[in-house]
Amino acid sequence: MMLFNIHRKETEELYETPIVQQTAFWSDVKAQLGADTLAVNFKARQSDLFYRPKDDKTILSSDILVIIWQIDRCHSIAYIPYGPELEPAEEFHGLFLEELSESIRPFLPKDCILIRYDLCWQSYWAKDEEYFDDNGAWKGHPDSLTQEFRFNFNTHRWNFKKACFNILPSNTIYLDLRPDTEVLLQKMKPKTRYNIRLSSRKGVQVKSMGLEGLDSWYGLYKETAARNHLLLNDIKHFEAVLQAKAEDSQSPADVRLLMAEWNGKPLAAMFLVMTANRGSYLYGASSSQHRNLMATYALQWEAIQLSKANGCTEYDMFGISPSADPSHPLYGLYKFKVGFGGEIYHSLGCWDYPLDEEKYPLFRASEINGQGYHLS
Repeated sequence: MMLFNIHRKETEELYETPIVQQTAFWSDVKAQLGADTLAVNFKARQSDLFYRPKDDKTILSSDILVIIWQIDRCHSIAYIPYGPELEPAEEFHGLFLEELSESIRPFLPKDCILIRYDLCWQSYWAKDEEYFDDNGAWKGHPDSLTQEFRFNFNTHRWNFKKACFNILPSNTIYLDLRPDTEVLLQKMKPKTRYNIRLSSRKGVQVKSMGLEGLDSWYGLYKETAARNHLLLNDIKHFEAVLQAKAEDSQSPADVRLLMAEWNGKPLAAMFLVMTANRGSYLYGASSSQHRNLMATYALQWEAIQLSKANGCTEYDMFGISPSADPSHPLYGLYKFKVGFGGEIYHSLGCWDYPLDEEKYPLFRASEINGQGYHLS
């Protein structure tokens, strides 16, 4: 057994982490939106998770936040966003998650069909030179069967399935905020530096707002969603992010709604969330008007500086296309975000651990066909 002392705990006791989606803050956001959440604590010997001498007595304590999605009256799934944070050696990935899955099964609803891990662990194939072309562009993951064969290596049940879709972004860019601001600017592409300075010369100002800025945000967000054919979240979703309270917990968050304005007119906005040593760009929106003022560049630069000023050592730009592929729907974000410098990071994405072997294929088929999750 790798894991021991596995028990539920209050979500307020979730450990401090840079991963927004594994905090007490995120639990409160989801609870406000009607989801059930639970926190599970576990311990492991370092020597069991890594290649360490067996006489290494180091004990690691970790936890996960689990969100229960009720997909219809009779069925639910357990979703673990960007968790667990604790990552063993690659050879033990599947075995570790298999044991964790079976350990948390008793804490889940009896109608739970599967556990879905949205892993932030780096993809094996992003470390393999064979998966990059001559220009250094990543070719992406191999087919699902190849992925599953590697992931299930060392497991007892060979039960993990690559999910049909990733829920949270599996490709992002991390900026190292430890250098001073002039060095950060020098690491950017010349066009990005120019646009940041242009927006300042043109009089674009960035303000930090709270709930009073919600209506302006939502107007920009609706415009962005229509322009890019995106699914529209209700305003209550963003209200919950601004209202969530986790100050009395071990893993609070500092949330800022940043608004870029010109002559008092909102041109772009974003949610910056700071947790532990990381600032994360969570949601963004912009107007189709006055795009020549480069308000989105001013917004990102302000978020980067705010994160640095508040003690963050890294900044997560949250979501790009896997490579510079003009046909990809996120290619525009790729072009914009790579200009700020930083390192591209590819994660393993979503993996399912079926708990109900009969109903899981039905759930998977309904998900592929986009018919919802009604299995009864």
